[in-house]
Amino acid sequence: MDELSIKIKIADREYPMKVKAEDEARVRNAGKQINERIRSYRERFGIDDKQDLLAMVAFDCLVDKLETDEKQYDMDEGVLEKVNHLNNIINQAL
Repeated sequence: MDELSIKIKIADREYPMKVKAEDEARVRNAGKQINERIRSYRERFGIDDKQDLLAMVAFDCLVDKLETDEKQYDMDEGVLEKVNHLNNIINQAL
């Protein structure tokens, strides 16, 4: 398992971390997106306090994750219903 030592800069602070080589792009992209959201909130709301900005980004990310989880659950339920329906049709045909 190859691990890389990288530094991610978030809100003007550098965070050293070790990541798997295959996760590097995802981790760097996450840092970039966090910084973009911070910049967006700073511009939209005129907030300069980094702790407030980070809290808003964290909250926003969790809301997005919960929404994605709900959609995934609904999709999984729909697929399960269709598979069960197909199984019933197959069983009736046999």
